Amino acid sequence: MSAAPIRVLFVCTGNSARSQMAEALLRHIGGDRFEVFSAGTSPRPDIHPLARKAVADLGISMSGQEPKDLSRYAGQHFDYVISLCDRATSECGAMRGDHVAHWSFGDPAEGDLDEATMAKRFHDVMIGLERRIRLLMIVEEGGDH
Repeated sequence: MSAAPIRVLFVCTGNSARSQMAEALLRHIGGDRFEVFSAGTSPRPDIHPLARKAVADLGISMSGQEPKDLSRYAGQHFDYVISLCDRATSECGAMRGDHVAHWSFGDPAEGDLDEATMAKRFHDVMIGLERRIRLLMIVEEGGDH
């Protein structure tokens, strides 16, 4: 019998960029070892187009993903609750998880930037998320799950 999947919730304020990218990445890289979710403390109506592009550039699909309110997961248990922005960290403290972590990534859509500069920011955040997710997977290989 295989172990239950490791449940991970990524949280950001708008759930339109960083947390969505992290959800897609871990789902793709981790396969069925992980059950992955994302949510926002104040979700935006849509996923940012440059977040979709950064994910697609790695050959990963965000099909079926949409911004969700953090309240959707109230009362649920997660092995990991990972906030990805400073504002969300203070607002998601009530979420239950065996491990609660904060990976601080600046908002790649913040500021009045040209599209090329903003796209580079999204790409940089994606690379940073991929590194952290791969480290999480290494930690879990030696875990109790």
